[in-house]
Amino acid sequence: MRRRQLFACLASLAFAGRTGAAAGSVGKITPLRLSDAEWKKRLTPFQYRVLRKEATEASHTSALNLEKRPGVYQCAGCDLPLFTSDAKYDSGTGWPSFFRAVRGAVNTKTDYAMIFPRTEYHCARCEGHQGHLFTDGPAPTGKRYCNNGVALNFVAAG
Repeated sequence: MRRRQLFACLASLAFAGRTGAAAGSVGKITPLRLSDAEWKKRLTPFQYRVLRKEATEASHTSALNLEKRPGVYQCAGCDLPLFTSDAKYDSGTGWPSFFRAVRGAVNTKTDYAMIFPRTEYHCARCEGHQGHLFTDGPAPTGKRYCNNGVALNFVAAG
């Protein structure tokens, strides 16, 4: 099943490139709106707390920190491709980190939960909370998408 999702994702990205959308973008997204009860059925309790209630997992707890294979990181709520492995790097923070998101895959808002403003980002399809965006990342973007591992599913290439 995961291989099928990866091929569908890669095919859609390739098709988007041929139809004039930017390569590496998700194109037009149909929003996924579910009731609270439906989200609770679809997600594990921990995924629900992070994706729907904006909780944060503890650092250094996600197996995705050590993931090095080529592939795609998808939203755990709706399988939208959010990041590719070529944009992943070790930020030293203990959370999976990326310097670039798939174009159009995430939306941002300002978060004041820690008193000072931070930029929070969500999946563009299901609005699931992913993490926070910082400006201390590596070239070429200078961005650090600091992601909750539980909010992602990794689909290996091939």
